[in-house]
Amino acid sequence: MIILSDLLDTTPVSAPNPPTATGLRVTLLDGFQLTGSTGAVPVSGGAERLLAFTALHHRAVGRLLVAGSLWTNSSEGHAYAALRSTLIRMNDAGRRTLLITPSSLELAPGVTVDLHDARALAHRLLDAGPHAAADLGVEAVATLSSELLPLWYDEWVLVEAEDWRQLRLHALEAVVDGLVEARRFGDATAAAGAVVRADPLRESAHAALIRVHLAEGNQSEAVHAFTRFSRLLRANLGLAPTPGLRSLVEGRAGPGVGAPGPVLTRPPSRYPGSR
Repeated sequence: MIILSDLLDTTPVSAPNPPTATGLRVTLLDGFQLTGSTGAVPVSGGAERLLAFTALHHRAVGRLLVAGSLWTNSSEGHAYAALRSTLIRMNDAGRRTLLITPSSLELAPGVTVDLHDARALAHRLLDAGPHAAADLGVEAVATLSSELLPLWYDEWVLVEAEDWRQLRLHALEAVVDGLVEARRFGDATAAAGAVVRADPLRESAHAALIRVHLAEGNQSEAVHAFTRFSRLLRANLGLAPTPGLRSLVEGRAGPGVGAPGPVLTRPPSRYPGSR
């Protein structure tokens, strides 16, 4: 029988962590990876989830919270035992990534996380400009186009992934505006396209793309972009674009452009071709 009080009376499962773990980096965007100064570091599946959970937090996390979140189908005692077993089996690089105490876990000093850097980038972009050139570059757009731990379906991942999705899409739209202001229309079009691909039914994404075309003087492109979105929205949700979006193109083509279309009572699948 596992006695929880016995489990709580523990000492760290490894030697004390070194003061820093410089060179170790946890990657969470577009998949998990632990890298060191010599490249990728192999990590077992159970350790991956533990490191990812810890990396999502900016502070120490209690062992009971970690165990309960990672082993949701186990009793409290068995979940805590599974956590301790994972820590014991973790390789040296994995243990150096963590600062382990009898009651909590957190990332060791010097360990970096790509998501933390990406969130900082997004918040900089959402602040009033002007923005640094690097924050409007191709690498920034690639970072903001990355999903958090795709194909991970744990509840604690899904919540964080949705928060990151909303933040990065708003930041990408800010990138578009910044690039338009800098008259970098090709890069602005690419950034707007990244938002549209991330959420094809997001009106603000299409509005950003339309504003790029108008700023560049391509009225026909703006009208075509509006028409494509109108059809997509009507086909999938039975909705029409808002007056704000229609106002961007009204008067730039035939009388039907910008006018609200009929609303469907039974919209089909969310995306064309989806099941």
